[in-house]
Amino acid sequence: MSKPVMSAHFQSRVPSDVRLSQMKYAERKDKPEAVINVAIGNVSLPTNPAMQKRLFNLDAPESPFNKGVIRYTATGGMEETQEAFKNILRCEGFDTSKLHVIVTDGGSAGMELLIIGVCGPAGTDESPLLMIDPAYTNYISFAERVGRKTVTVKRHLNEDGKFSLPEIDKIEETIKAHKPGALLVIPYDNPTGQLYDKETMMQLAELCVKYNMWMVSDEAYRELFYVEGSELVSIWGITDKDVPGIEGRRISIETASKVWNACGLRIGAVITDNPEFANRCAAEYTANLCSNAIGQYIFGALAHETKEQIAAWCKSLRDYYGDLIKKTTSELKALEPGLIVSSPDASIYTVVDVRNVVKPGFDAIEFCLFCAEKGVVDLDGVKTTLLIAPLKGFYDIAKGQTNPGSTQFRIAYVETPENMKKVPKLFVELIRQYEASR
Repeated sequence: MSKPVMSAHFQSRVPSDVRLSQMKYAERKDKPEAVINVAIGNVSLPTNPAMQKRLFNLDAPESPFNKGVIRYTATGGMEETQEAFKNILRCEGFDTSKLHVIVTDGGSAGMELLIIGVCGPAGTDESPLLMIDPAYTNYISFAERVGRKTVTVKRHLNEDGKFSLPEIDKIEETIKAHKPGALLVIPYDNPTGQLYDKETMMQLAELCVKYNMWMVSDEAYRELFYVEGSELVSIWGITDKDVPGIEGRRISIETASKVWNACGLRIGAVITDNPEFANRCAAEYTANLCSNAIGQYIFGALAHETKEQIAAWCKSLRDYYGDLIKKTTSELKALEPGLIVSSPDASIYTVVDVRNVVKPGFDAIEFCLFCAEKGVVDLDGVKTTLLIAPLKGFYDIAKGQTNPGSTQFRIAYVETPENMKKVPKLFVELIRQYEASR
């Protein structure tokens, strides 16, 4: 009897690089005593106190759920939830008077909406999304899901741990060749930890105006930067005064996941200063009916936080992550000086490149599978392994081209400080084990 046939798209699917190690480890039969998972940005810190108050009191008299009824909300989200996203921006000094907010099921749903909204018809190369490689792998995956084209300009990880942004003229050449519909930037970058300054954002904005593109900024990590003297950078800080014509073509992707420590809440947003784009975005999202109502209510607590409360919360996170990242990167380089470790400037990630310490033919995915399926290190009498994300899937590479991610990994600072201290030794020992087995 013949079997039903899955679509070609489904048949081609493999797990995302950020989930691969975790899925393979779940299948492992002889599991070690401990596992440290830094493969995915699944923040383990408690969420903001104002959000916690609502989370633990859903039956309070003021809660819309106190009678056990959970109805759909408006497609664009609860007014209070929309206001929460605006309030954060206002408290950070940005003008929100012309901004429109569409609340989504996490930043991920916002990414998919964005791609549909700025790219050409499905199945064509028309108006692709222009990204800077390595780029967050979900943008690549969502573009494939909805049949839209992506093009990239590439960064290079230098020996000193600094990622070099492509020269503006190289980006312009790519724009002329492919005529993208939008340029995506991640100012506090995932996966590289690179921090964009305002001057760079303005140069990119000028290209968007010159070539009539949308400018999209993924601001999931906006408040997380660790370079002394740096100012808060956002697409909402680039106005017509800086780059005439940029207003009306700005879009940001927002989320409750990272700065607000609420990954599982699945609340995000598409924010734009273009009313027509906002209307069409909400119209497209009506097929989803609305985002998670309880999550919206919990995040909505931030609509009432003061500038001082927002600032204090963000500073506490910068202090926490900044210290953790700097200690971990220093220890990695101390244990294995040949490693190239990205500069700890922003977000909650470090990229480690092993190209100088491994034999030819090394493959990052194979190493991650080794750690998940076989690898084990004795740490003070406790058999332990490490789950980590290969960077191969973060590059949009044409067939036949060398993938820089073949020797690169992303470390997410989501484990406890005690566990993060173990990561450098685990990583170095497992690399040595793997190389000895080849």
